[in-house]
Amino acid sequence: MIEIKIPGLTDYFIQNLVLDYNGTLAVDGIILNGVAERLKKISQKKVKIHVLTADTFGRASEFLTGLPVNLIILDSGNQELQKLEYVKKLGANSVIAIGNGYNDSLMLKEAALGIVVVQGEGASVKAILNSDIVTNNISDALELLLNPLRISASLRK
Repeated sequence: MIEIKIPGLTDYFIQNLVLDYNGTLAVDGIILNGVAERLKKISQKKVKIHVLTADTFGRASEFLTGLPVNLIILDSGNQELQKLEYVKKLGANSVIAIGNGYNDSLMLKEAALGIVVVQGEGASVKAILNSDIVTNNISDALELLLNPLRISASLRK
């Protein structure tokens, strides 16, 4: 579990990390450098990691095999709602969600904390507006979880 104390707001007790794959953990279906190592470190904090993806390039399983993640391949259509329902099922107050696309926007809004990454694929404006933090890349986003005082510094009132 990751405990995050936000002065002037609230305390969060994060048990689940929900991630998009393409555009977030990967570009063109290929996982980005440093992601696997950071996911392993986060899992050591007793955080369950869930990757929700349409798997546009059909490579998510290939790159995530052996990593401490629960991979969910979404049905086509209504992916925004599928991701939202998954976060709700986990208990949104225990979730940090990270994504970049339009279909991530509802889960980013619903989660205790939503983080958007803006990298090679860009990010949907709707996802940005529904998030709490915007980062330049997935490495920076995952480092926030490994160093939660950074989140506190960004969100304090």
